[in-house]
Amino acid sequence: MNFLNVLIFFSAASFLIYGIAYFVSTNMKNEFKRFGLEKYGPLTAILELAGAIGLFIGTQNHTVLLLASGGLTLLMLLGTGVRIKMKDSVLVSLPAFFYFLLNAFILYKTLE
Repeated sequence: MNFLNVLIFFSAASFLIYGIAYFVSTNMKNEFKRFGLEKYGPLTAILELAGAIGLFIGTQNHTVLLLASGGLTLLMLLGTGVRIKMKDSVLVSLPAFFYFLLNAFILYKTLE
């Protein structure tokens, strides 16, 4: 397994966990309420799950990997923007920014 595949599996597993966590944890739902984006919580969780599945499938299908990594890059860019708008601390905002960079890197390497 090469380094890119390790990153893909790490990102996919993370988004699988985050997506499921929204439906089983009140903490995630409370964050969306705090952002004033409560109605977008389920959609975001579904997009995270779809992105995770797409990354897993993408290890065998280049087009799916492009779509999944591109979608997750955009999702995490928006998530980082929301954190900045809410004036969250750098430490609280760091995970969204990290996953933005991680998926942007996966997208970049897939486009090479």
